Amino acid sequence: MSSDKIEAKERRHKRVRKKVVGTPEKPRLNVFRSLDHIYAQIIDDYSSKTLTAASSIDKELREKIKTGGNIETAKLVGGLIAKRAVDKGIKKVVFDRGGYLYHGRVKALADAAREGGLEF
Repeated sequence: MSSDKIEAKERRHKRVRKKVVGTPEKPRLNVFRSLDHIYAQIIDDYSSKTLTAASSIDKELREKIKTGGNIETAKLVGGLIAKRAVDKGIKKVVFDRGGYLYHGRVKALADAAREGGLEF
């Protein structure tokens, strides 16, 4: 990846993080994607704790997926993070796209999390 793309992503990430803060009432849903996998965490920034997490390398999803770097897997991870959050009593979150553009895998994860019961 060229340094221009990396710098642009970092600029976007800083810009998003200025505005998006997870509180105990409304924690932050953070997304990280790599070439091979996608990860999601729900974070309370005031106590600096991860409340729940899901990823394409979780045991629950490993048997269902062929590869971790596609839209279908992102949908499964979004559904899993929503299920785990609702089980812990978390209904409302703020979405942190992590500097990634809101399309493709990031959008698929967000849509699946909404369908699973999260509001943002």
